[in-house]
Amino acid sequence: MTFLTKENITEFYKNYERQLQEIRLHLKRPLTFAEKILYTHTTFLHNYVRGKDEIPLKVDRVAMQDATAQMALLQFMLTGKNAVAIPTTVHCDHLIAAKTGAKEDLKEATTTNNEVYQFLQSASNKYGIGFWKPGSGIIHQVVLENYAVPGQVMIGTDSHTPNAGGLSMIAIGVGGADAVDAISGQEWKVRMPKLIGIELKGTLNGWTSPKDIILKVAEILTVKGGTGSIVEYFGEGTKSISATGKATITNMGAEIGATTSLFPYDDHTKKYLNATNREFVAKIIQGSHIEHELQADLEVMQNPQQFFDDVIVIDLDQLLPHLVGPHTPDLAHTTENIGHHTEEHIWPTQISAALLGSCTNSSYQDMSRAASIAQQAAARGMKARIPFLITPGSEQIHKTIQRDGQMEIFEKIGGTVLANACGPCIGQWNRQDAAAGTANSIITSYNRNFKKRNDANPSTHAFIASPEIVTAYALAGTFDFNPLTDPLTTLDGTQFMLQPPHGDELPEKGFVFDSSGYQKPTGKGEITVNPESERIALLEPFPRWSAEDFRSMVILVKAKGKCTTDHISPAGKWLKYRGHLDNICGNMYSGAVNEFTNKVGRGKNVLTMHEDEFTNVARSYKEQNQGWVVVANDNYGEGSSREHAAMEPRHLGCRAVIATSFARIAE
Repeated sequence: MTFLTKENITEFYKNYERQLQEIRLHLKRPLTFAEKILYTHTTFLHNYVRGKDEIPLKVDRVAMQDATAQMALLQFMLTGKNAVAIPTTVHCDHLIAAKTGAKEDLKEATTTNNEVYQFLQSASNKYGIGFWKPGSGIIHQVVLENYAVPGQVMIGTDSHTPNAGGLSMIAIGVGGADAVDAISGQEWKVRMPKLIGIELKGTLNGWTSPKDIILKVAEILTVKGGTGSIVEYFGEGTKSISATGKATITNMGAEIGATTSLFPYDDHTKKYLNATNREFVAKIIQGSHIEHELQADLEVMQNPQQFFDDVIVIDLDQLLPHLVGPHTPDLAHTTENIGHHTEEHIWPTQISAALLGSCTNSSYQDMSRAASIAQQAAARGMKARIPFLITPGSEQIHKTIQRDGQMEIFEKIGGTVLANACGPCIGQWNRQDAAAGTANSIITSYNRNFKKRNDANPSTHAFIASPEIVTAYALAGTFDFNPLTDPLTTLDGTQFMLQPPHGDELPEKGFVFDSSGYQKPTGKGEITVNPESERIALLEPFPRWSAEDFRSMVILVKAKGKCTTDHISPAGKWLKYRGHLDNICGNMYSGAVNEFTNKVGRGKNVLTMHEDEFTNVARSYKEQNQGWVVVANDNYGEGSSREHAAMEPRHLGCRAVIATSFARIAE
């Protein structure tokens, strides 16, 4: 089954080629790949100044996950439109909590979240939106498998939407209000991004993987180095990386604040399209002879310094396996020094859990390479020394690795396979083995590792690595181990060295396709919302701004250190209120550290002089029509696309946020 229309794709590439001819005449210079896509999608041809001008874009597709789709659809209902103007999908992946295993967790989620799922399903059906039911897979994996088209523009209500950049698509994470602009037929605007070029030389080898590339980039650029920029990869090294490996890299571009990340079209892109029922897309590209237009112009690759705002060169031959953390994705270590670093910083060296999967690393190749490590242990009767949790990215991946034996291998070493959902990656982990406040270390193949991100425990030290490295450390149970140089010991005392991982880029027998979780919309039906519901509440427009809003304001919180979306509006247990603005306000700034007291989530009400939770103080101010502001340091709002981090303060009377700088989505 294909979810794309051949006629539409043919017309798209025909227009793409024609528009590029006009753009070259107008700009009179070579173009990067990112510029080709941006300029062919702008509604007004102009030589936009990077980092300054706003560029209006025509969006080809919108994708939304269940947690953010609630607020986006509630906003869309206020537009009065009868249907979405462009292809749109909703994916139910964020609300499934990981506890015991795939079957039980999915059953519990379906019951617990039934009201939300019914709302999303009925709204999708009424407005012409494709709906993917719970258990179908993680939004970004499903998009990569079914909807990504090289050269197109997609926006999504999730910060890791750039995952599709691995398939040569400009895919940008946005808030729900931005998505509503697009699906209601308006142009979508973004500040013209600066361009960071990353030239890859050499070839990945041994234990190194695509994950190590983006972890290295995060080390170089830090969590804010990509803000306001598109990261465009080029060079011979790109040709050695699979399409899903490239998606891993572009996915985690969100961790450096990048607008999006992008890889050129090549044979790996073509192979993946052919393997996922989109061979007609590859044939149209080949038949139109536009492969060269789905990459930067030759002059750009030969003289990148002239065309990019910054250029970074990474030699893949010299790259080592990386781990990053804790608490931030730009604190880098290697397998050689991680044990020393944990001891030096008094981080727990013993590992309490290993987690494999997520939208970043759940492809067939990821699972195969990890399974090749697990198989070496299974053959010697060895099991993981710690809880080992595996999350397939989609039902397609789940069934394919079940058929090909990787799942059985994971289970042989004691692994627990979870539902095809985000789970622990976004705080949906009903963890039973580590009480809050207990210092412990975990290792994941996820993308984000802020405090409390995975299990709501501020004392959990989360480290990120590739799937194969995660599997190796699941077998060792400690960071005082280097899989490249140190042996493992079996139950009978025998020692053996793990051999470097290997795995097929694509399944030899093809994927086991499964679209049973997809519901095609009819454009009919009604949407009902119980006025007494605690989960879903219809929206009312915010009051219009007035000049009087900015008089006699007070400070609610001056945030110390990081103030990410996880500090402003944490997920976890609060996910259930994503469709109820007033109720979710109960978490507002609950993770923010008070600069004056070092207390978390609490501050002084200057009207009563009593200390309380920030959300209660804000409600008190709102009742008395007392405007308030927030003061923060740099990169305010770093993290996810949850617009609740912006809507909650507005709802409770915030007049302004004053910060040194803002992350793009937060701004």
